[in-house]
Formats: sequence, structure tokens, C-alpha cells
Amino acid sequence: MIKQYKAKEVEKKWQDLWEERSASQASEQSDKEKCFVLDMFPYPSGDGLHVGHVENYTATDIYSRYKRLQGFEVLHPIGWDAFGLPAENFAIKTGVHPDEKTHQNIANFTRQIKSLGISYDWSRVIDTSSPEYYKWTQWFFLFLYKNGLAYRKQASVNWCPSCQTVLANEQVVDGVCERCKTEVIQKNLKQWFFKITDFIEDQKSQSSDVSGLLSGLEKIDWPESTKKAQQHWIGRSEGALVKFAISGQEECIEVFTTRVDTIFGCTYVVVAPEHELITNQWLTLKNQSEVQNYLQDVKKKTELERTDLSQNKTGVKLEGIEAVNPFTGEAVPVYVADYVLGNYGTGAVMAVPAHDERDLEFAKKYDLPIKISIETVGKNSKEECLTDDGVLVNSGEFDGLTSEEAREKMTLWLEEKKLGAKKVNYRLRDWLVSRQRYWGAPIPIIYCDTCGEQPVPESDLPVSLPTDVDFRPTGESPLTRSESFHDVKCPKCGEKARRESDTMDTFVCSSWYYLRFADPKNAEAFADPEKLKKWLPVDVYMGGAEHTVLHLLYARFITKALCKYGLIDFDEPFMKLKHQGMVLAEDGRKMSKSLGNVVNPDDVVGQFGADSLRLYEMFMGPLEDAKAWKTDNLVGPRRFLEKVWRMAEKVTEKTSENKTLQTLLHKTIQKVTKDIEEFHFNTVISSLMIVSNEMDKQSVIAKENFETLLILLSPFAPHIAEELWETMGHTKSIFKAVWPKVNLQYLKEETVDIVVQVNGKLRGKISIASDSTQKEAESIVMQDEKIAMYIQGKEIKKIIFVPNRLLNIVL
Repeated sequence: MIKQYKAKEVEKKWQDLWEERSASQASEQSDKEKCFVLDMFPYPSGDGLHVGHVENYTATDIYSRYKRLQGFEVLHPIGWDAFGLPAENFAIKTGVHPDEKTHQNIANFTRQIKSLGISYDWSRVIDTSSPEYYKWTQWFFLFLYKNGLAYRKQASVNWCPSCQTVLANEQVVDGVCERCKTEVIQKNLKQWFFKITDFIEDQKSQSSDVSGLLSGLEKIDWPESTKKAQQHWIGRSEGALVKFAISGQEECIEVFTTRVDTIFGCTYVVVAPEHELITNQWLTLKNQSEVQNYLQDVKKKTELERTDLSQNKTGVKLEGIEAVNPFTGEAVPVYVADYVLGNYGTGAVMAVPAHDERDLEFAKKYDLPIKISIETVGKNSKEECLTDDGVLVNSGEFDGLTSEEAREKMTLWLEEKKLGAKKVNYRLRDWLVSRQRYWGAPIPIIYCDTCGEQPVPESDLPVSLPTDVDFRPTGESPLTRSESFHDVKCPKCGEKARRESDTMDTFVCSSWYYLRFADPKNAEAFADPEKLKKWLPVDVYMGGAEHTVLHLLYARFITKALCKYGLIDFDEPFMKLKHQGMVLAEDGRKMSKSLGNVVNPDDVVGQFGADSLRLYEMFMGPLEDAKAWKTDNLVGPRRFLEKVWRMAEKVTEKTSENKTLQTLLHKTIQKVTKDIEEFHFNTVISSLMIVSNEMDKQSVIAKENFETLLILLSPFAPHIAEELWETMGHTKSIFKAVWPKVNLQYLKEETVDIVVQVNGKLRGKISIASDSTQKEAESIVMQDEKIAMYIQGKEIKKIIFVPNRLLNIVL
């Protein structure tokens, strides 16, 4: 046996052996129960990994190794989210092609991950920038297109002036580009969208019902915060559609409201700058030039700025137009204001300043009437805004009704009068997928002057990225300027045509990648149906909470679309989801190259070893919490491993007769098993340290006990566990062993405290031998002086006994 623990030698030895033996490769032929464990696959940046990335990779590796020891056939793959702006921007700066730089980065990531002992199935690696992969990304676009779920339209979109591309709403954070933090502006462009909104509610299909994006959340084991974030982003609201006639005109303004109970307090109507009343200009406005000037100012604002409650509300009255309240017959003024959005509801709202804060602010600014139509105790002043439900006042025949009662009756009134109807509205908009950049999957559409818009035939996929491209951003896709890319004929008439120049949002690539892992080398389909049935859905998925309304929502949409059309038989991609907390730098800030506080795992592995790093990352605190990195604290895990290493010298073939140690060991098996299932890895390590300390106190250690400790430790510190397992005389890997089972005999307490009651009232506790019979318990209770006081001289009618818990004397 090696006398000194040399982590570098041990870890290199076993990493080479694991690779040589394809130790982590999932078997298609296995009849074991499957377990698919997946990390959100990384973007291979030029900076490589930092210790923050190591946290979630280690966590899923622990769980994967544990499930293998439990007898599961585990699929634990890795891939690269390789398309994207960073590589393209690097190409613009240096002239190095994105493909070259990306694959240099992938090689570095691979080296670093392997140095950590992560047990990925390297035979299934995927790369979203490879033609073999993006062929099927394009196939997915065509699948959606042919089923009416992909369409192109002119729209006001978020535009990043720095990245020179369109952004989806989900990629705009606090009014700036999520990636480069540049302030986002609005542009009108023709863009491609996916109809994610079709799947908000449940869908019917020929084979089975498909749960919607809302109801599907009920059947998956996800953090509640993530579920609530998706529910909020989808934004389901029940209300009423109300028709406000326009005085002297046949047309009307349709308004969506969740508070029809306040309609008697409506003093004006507001339309969005994008509303057809403005854009179609079918009504002559007396102040047309004033309105047009206002519309030009609005174009400079982002959607977030327009809806921010703290922003100053602005608008212009539409002179010459009045709207008629269907309940009162009263004509009210109409304004155009930027705090109303054209893409939400109908793009028009009824303004009730007494019961809506935005409306109140606007009404005060423009000196508009404020009418109270809801009252509640203590809030009836026009200076206060009552937004809660209450009792209707100044509301005609509906006076005295509660808000809830009024909403129901007023909606029925609208339906009877054909002036409105019950309506459900959503905040979620369709997914904008067009991007005006080079390094992404080309959209497989051809434009013909004669035949119009034509999908690329599936037999012609992939539509390859051209190499004759000037990467410099100009506001249109670099593919526009490639002659070779547009050398194409119409697939319908054969005449010269032109390809779509935009590429797809990289979130399209990641919206289906988990499916490809089931069959990554298939050239005939995105995956074989039988292999999809074997491995999918993903059992455990881990990644950052920042993808709550991006990747996670998009992946659910793609899964549901495939399920609806019978290509797969499940409608949720990820059954259990875990988020890791952020690992902060030693200064408490986020690790960043620009701040100079990044810790490279290469340095930590070189100094302490991969197993010590893995243990430390898991021991820092609860997985989901943010934790500050402290390099000095790695000494503790390293010393623990050195102790386990030295303990091997005390191992004997003798069977342990130390009952106290056996009890602790089996309690440890029970706790470690439970805590791994719940991803409480920090408490697992604490338990392993405690039982190791007790073992180390013995002059000799029973081999069976030490081997149990090694198996429990192996998912966390696989290299040292393999080495010590081999020194115990085993020729097969420790991961071919069986996870220890708890012997309940050792979990029984020798004595237990039971509650003693008299007529149901607590009168004391007594200590008795565990599993005592009722007769034995009664004998001890009757001898207790305190209990005797309550029963002396009285007739005992019956005794109720619950073993190891309670004895109740009924008098």
C-alpha cells in the first residue's frame, strides 16, 4: 500500500482507467431501471471553468455515481452550447473564426472537467455548432413551421445597439441587454416567431392530452420559486372584454379589464401607441401633428420603461374622439399613452383613477375626473387609491354588491347586451427567434419572387453556414452579404431565389438538446423513438435559476409541441429540477475576469487534488445557497481524506463487535442515503466525518465497516475511494459494488421514553426498554410514585397502549 497520500498520482491513475474502460458509458442493452441525470450544458467561453462551475457538475456527478451504486443504468451526458455572440464578437475583434475559437475552448473545458473526475458519458458529446446537430435544429424549425407554430410578421422588437441584433422580451433585464448591459431600443422589423402561446393551456392531441405550460407545473418536482416565476411570466388573468362605442362612429374600442366592477368609475379610455386607432388613422384627429410627435418620442422608450410604475406617465388626448361607457352611456375622453402596451390584452384600457395607481397619477397630471365606485372601511378619499376589492357604490343597479359578485353579474350583463364577454388574458408573448448575427443556425426558409416564402426541403438540410462572411455587425445579418449562401433556387419553381439571412436564437439549440443525448449520432432522425422511450424524460436536471423564463420555458414548449403531434409520449422534459447557489469570490462579489477575483479549478486541483475540491464545494453550505469561496478552507477536506487514507492501515478481517460503532454506522447509512436523495450534500459530508472519527478511535477497523465507509464516500471522492477499494483486494471498480443497506436491528434504541396519560391528560414520562409489551409497561407505570397519585383508590376502566410511544389510563 502507498504510505503517503499523493492525490495527483491517484487521480491521474483512475481518470486514465475510467476513460480506458468507458466506465461511465450508459448501456442501451441494459435492463436496469434508467436514471437520466443532466446539467444545463455550458457555453464554452474562452475563460474556461472557474470554481463556481464546479459546484453543479460535482453535485450531479455525486447523484449519478450514487444511483449507479443503487443499481440504476445512469445516463449522465455532456455537450456544448457552442453557438452565440461571444465567439462572434471575438472573431470581429481578432479575426479568428468563431468555429476555431469555439473548439479551442471546448478542448480546454473537456480537459478541466475530466481533471475533476466527473463521470460523464463522453461517447454522447454534442456540439450545437456542428452541422450534424444544427441540421436537426433546422428540422425542428420546419416541424413547427409545417404545423403552424412558426410564422413571420412585422413587429416592434427589442434591439440591442451594441450586439446589433433583436432580443426576446426574456433577454431584456431592467431595460438593458442581458448579455452586454447596453440600453435596449425599439425597432419595427419583420421577424420569425414560435407560437409558444398556443401551449399556455392544455392541448388535445390524437393520442393523449398535453398539459399546458401552466397546468404542467403541477406534476413536476421543481423549486416553488421557479414555478411561481413561470406562472408570473405567463401572467394568466381572468377578466372581461368590454366594448366602448366611439361617439358618432360604427367602430368601437375593445378593452380588457380584470376589474369590470370598477367601470362606473371610468373617466377616460387609454389606447396604446401601437393601437389600430392610431396606426390605421381611420379617424381624423384635430391634433394629428401633436399625436405624431408624441409617437416619435415613444419609439425611443423600451417596453420596461413604459411600464415602470416609477416613470412619469405621459400621453396626448385624441381631440375629436370620445368613447361611450356601455354601463352609463356617458362619453369620456380618449388618450394615447405609453404606459399601455399594444401587445397586452387589446392594447386599450378603461381608466379608473380612483382604483388604479397608474390611472390616478395620469388623471392628476392631466386634471381628469376621479370617481369612486368601490368603498371599503377607511379608504374612500379621492386622494387615496383603493385597489382592493370592496363594495360597489355609485354603480346604479349594482350598488351594494361585493366586487366578486359584481364582476360575475356585470360580465353576464355585457354578454346579454352583446357589449362584451368573459375573457382570459396572458402576459406571455410568442417567442421571437430571429437574430441578425452570423454564429447561429441559419433559418431554413427560401424567398422566391414568384412563389413567396418556401421551406427548405428536409432532404436539403443542413443549410450550412457560409465561410465568405464579413463578421462586422451592420444591423442586418452578416449572411445577407454572403454570395455563396444566396446561390439557391426556389424548391417549388426552380427559379433563382434568396435564403433567409437571419439565424436562430441560440435558445432554440438548447430547447431540444436533452432529446439528442438519447441518440446523438443518428443521421436519419433527431433521435430514434425507442431510445427516446428508454431514456426520456430527464429524471434530475440542474442549472442556474437565471434560466427560469428562458431555456426552461422554451424547452417545455418544444416538448409539448412534439408530444401533441405524437413524436414523443411525454409532455414535460425535466421531472426534477435543482438550482445551485452562486459561488462568490473571497471578497464576496461575483467572480469576474474584469474584477480579477476568479479562482481557476486547475490551480486548486494542482494544490489540493480534485477529491478535496469536490468535498469542499459540497461542504461549503446548502447547495442552493450563495457561498463565498475561501481557498484556505480546503485544508479541512484534504486532512479528512488523509485520515481516511491512514485508516486503511488499521483494517482487519475480523468482524466488528463494537455495537456503539455499528449503530452509528447504520444511522450514517440511513442519513447519507436520505440526504443524497434530497441533495443535502453538506450534511452528508458532516456525517461521514463523524463516523470516520469514531472508526479511527479503534485500534483495529473491521474490513466490512471500512468498505462501507468507502462506498458511502465514493460519490464525493471517487479517486481515493477507488484506490483504497483496490488495496482492500477488489479487482472490480468500487462503482460496481452495491450501496449499503440499513440493518434496522442497529437502529433500535435500547430504551425509549413513553408518555403516560390519565384520562387523556399528560401526567409524566417513563423510560422503558424498547419494544416492551403492554404488560411490562403497565408494571413499570404502576410503580411510579407520581403516576400513583392520580390513580390511587380509583377504578381503572381500561388502558390504551401505543408501543414505544404512549400509555393512557382511563378511569
